[in-house]
Amino acid sequence: MMTNLFSTFDPSTSQKLSINWVSMMLFLMIMPMKFWIKSSRIMTMIMFVSNKLNLELMTTLNNKSKEITMIMISIFMLILVNNLLGLLPYIFTATSHMSMNLSMALPMWISTMLFSWFNKTKMMLVHLTPLGTPEAIMPFMVMIEMISSLIRPISLSVRLTANMITGHLLMTLLESSMEMKNIPILSVQVFLMMFETAVAFIQAYVFMMLMTLYISEVNYVK
Repeated sequence: MMTNLFSTFDPSTSQKLSINWVSMMLFLMIMPMKFWIKSSRIMTMIMFVSNKLNLELMTTLNNKSKEITMIMISIFMLILVNNLLGLLPYIFTATSHMSMNLSMALPMWISTMLFSWFNKTKMMLVHLTPLGTPEAIMPFMVMIEMISSLIRPISLSVRLTANMITGHLLMTLLESSMEMKNIPILSVQVFLMMFETAVAFIQAYVFMMLMTLYISEVNYVK
């Protein structure tokens, strides 16, 4: 029974060990399909999406790093599966929590910053002052660029969290006031389900592409 509007995002249970977070590992169920003798439709679709993303990421990174593309595609699949699982009844939406999203954004951002500042210090210092900046406003530009760089992992996490929470809350509000004979509300609910499915794909793609752009911007790849 839902005790309040936000109980659908509550990871705690009556048990000593919360099992809601197990939902974020359910994507491992599709991994053995890769080793089947006869390919399945799900694995064919996953390979098609992976190949398309790989081509786009390699273009963004100027064909310099295959390792980064593999990491980004893995993050995309993890976010996408968790977003889609959150649309099913009685399944916890792991990507609606900042702790989950920050655990993906922070390690990538910190590793990128450390590598860049230790190995390409001059390039990072030049990046703080865009070309053609007047000398009078250079100190302000440095402060703005530093702040914008520091809030990147937070903005990535907040964007994904907010989009996952907003749609789910709206669907919960409509469900609480919906009757079986109320066709207009039922139609809106179906439309919202289709819209949330599209949002699940879009947010996974946006998270992956923004992280890739941040990495390419600091020239992480060789």
